[in-house]
Amino acid sequence: MIVRFTVENWMSFRDKTTFSKIASRERQHGYRVPRIVRYKTGILPVAAIYGGNASGKTNLFKALSFAKNLVVKGTRPDSLIPVDPFRLDNRCSDRPVRFSFELLIDETMYEFSFAVTRKDVVEEKLVKILGTSEKVLYDRCQNEPNLDPALDNRQFLLFAFQGTRNNQLFLTNSITQKVETFRPVYDWFNHTLELIAPDSRFSAFEHFLDEAHPLYATMNAMLSQLDTGIAHLGGEEIPFDNVPLPNELKIKLQEEVKEGMSAKVLSEPINERFIITRKDGELKAKKLITYHPQPDGREVKFDMRQESDGSQRIIDLLPAFLEVSAPGSRKVYVIDEVDRSLHTLLTRQLLESYLSGCSPDSRAQLLFTTHDVLLMDQQLLRRDEMWVTERDAEEVSSLMSFSEYRDVRYDKDIRKSYLQGRLGGIPRILLSGPVANRHCTAGN
Repeated sequence: MIVRFTVENWMSFRDKTTFSKIASRERQHGYRVPRIVRYKTGILPVAAIYGGNASGKTNLFKALSFAKNLVVKGTRPDSLIPVDPFRLDNRCSDRPVRFSFELLIDETMYEFSFAVTRKDVVEEKLVKILGTSEKVLYDRCQNEPNLDPALDNRQFLLFAFQGTRNNQLFLTNSITQKVETFRPVYDWFNHTLELIAPDSRFSAFEHFLDEAHPLYATMNAMLSQLDTGIAHLGGEEIPFDNVPLPNELKIKLQEEVKEGMSAKVLSEPINERFIITRKDGELKAKKLITYHPQPDGREVKFDMRQESDGSQRIIDLLPAFLEVSAPGSRKVYVIDEVDRSLHTLLTRQLLESYLSGCSPDSRAQLLFTTHDVLLMDQQLLRRDEMWVTERDAEEVSSLMSFSEYRDVRYDKDIRKSYLQGRLGGIPRILLSGPVANRHCTAGN
């Protein structure tokens, strides 16, 4: 779980900005807040981030995406780090971009932080947070290591550090060198943190093709219950040569997909989804298709491109909602524009289904950005679970929780206050109706 996330000098977030998931003293919906006994605290299982267009919501999502890629994929030798510092202040261009994560991993908290420029990792630190104290596992500054003397394999870690490039995180290189000491943190970024962008068409759709998968029946049942008109999904085998993919990608699949392996591919711009596997030395392709019921009980097959954008978005999001809602799940899903192409009642139903399974023992999280003010309901979300981003006159983004506003009572219509501009995070629209009409008349 994310306990805190801090970013500085990243895109529109010029100043140090912290997104905290530590529960406040608020009692509302307290029965579903995960409790961490060792640290005597609660960590919120959900967050809704509001804000006007270009206020910074997506930039926060991109910050998480950048950090995940830097940790998991790393960098190539002599390549530049794709940082994106604040551009409207010349003093920021040469300053490092800073990130800090406080994470709950297997009931233990860690703080992992780093500062990077386009060329170098200038700082990197990993701290294990104990009940009442902290233990610095390593602290890298100016490319010099400071390792905890109590680490069992300290000498090998020093050797591994010497092989860490200036543009590479030590955390990433330690895993490459088969060091297991810091793997829980690396694995959190690699396997626990999941990011879904507004245009994502590459989710775990293979679950819909595997009747043996534990979520297969549930996903297909929910599709029909969410008024998509789809009875169920399935797979249709087609010759690999007939898959509408560029020749370069087909050659790559021929080289990389080994016997018994599979790969997900998306055929753009038609948005058809395929699973490519190798069996008996030959590549096989299976296409995801939908089935719609007829009045006589028979079913008609549809290609994915024939489905509405909303239905396709549901298919992309359902595996995420079901996985984060599964008993014992420890996934952290971050969805940018969760309401894109979805009716507000459908979005609310998905959110309510997730929250209904949350409890003090839960360890999963769902974080999302949205413009859907109908979700801004204290019967659904706590004040400390609702956030707003705002951009000031200097184009600098800030982030604030509704719980920080003194006049937001537990029984207040928070939606009305937000739309009236009392809480910030709404567009500053300067063009009035009459002016727009005059321009239109002049244009005619």
